[in-house]
Amino acid sequence: MKIADLITWFEAWANPAWCESWDNCGWQIEPGILQEKTRVLVCLTPTLAVMQEAIALNANLIFAHHPLIFTPPKSLRSGEAIAEMIRLAFTHNIGIYTAHTNFDQVQDGTADVLAQILELKEVTPIVPTQAGLGYGRVGWLEPFLTLQELLAAIQTRLAPPHLIFSPTADLQQTISRVAVLGGSGASYISSVVKTGAQAYLTSDCKFHQFQESRDHNLILIDAGHYATERPACDRLVQKFQSLNLDWVKLSQKDEDFRQFFA
Repeated sequence: MKIADLITWFEAWANPAWCESWDNCGWQIEPGILQEKTRVLVCLTPTLAVMQEAIALNANLIFAHHPLIFTPPKSLRSGEAIAEMIRLAFTHNIGIYTAHTNFDQVQDGTADVLAQILELKEVTPIVPTQAGLGYGRVGWLEPFLTLQELLAAIQTRLAPPHLIFSPTADLQQTISRVAVLGGSGASYISSVVKTGAQAYLTSDCKFHQFQESRDHNLILIDAGHYATERPACDRLVQKFQSLNLDWVKLSQKDEDFRQFFA
């Protein structure tokens, strides 16, 4: 499959026109590779480490969730990360394509994969955007779990380096309805409350957002940005493999940019 055909297939599923106005979805760098046979490296975040990995593996497309460029840079100078990525992309003929908020909304996107990992049933979007699609997912646990069992399942299945949750007096309380949203989802707390969810799995939550969720009697669970979105990259690799591409691989140089002192 040529790169142009892969992008056509993907955009029929997750149209970049659906991305938010502040976002930057689609081609970040396209150095004239559309007619080449696809060798794609999938990653969460396009970094210099991922670019060096792509060069070493002879990949010609980095397919990322996070944009390389959010806002237009005012200059490009040697030694700066974005400038170096662009230089290496053109030097080695490697494209960079991003699927961000459009990928968040679709079936098998970031939120949908989280819902599947927790085995939620009767799943619907937290905030619908169009027929069957939207931001976040909310559904039922079958069987119900205690809060302690839910936290243990999240720790086991997502393996976050640090799991944070709202203070609660009873880890044995029964949890039946759970909401999920990969990445920075604390701004959706009020929408989650309206769904009747008892617990909300997301990331990048601030101190007062934990206060807000507590005041709404919602258990807020922060598993970290990387842990909540990386699984969708793995799912994307599987979908690409089903297309019988010549070569597709999940990046091993993707990084969680946070470390925690034991």
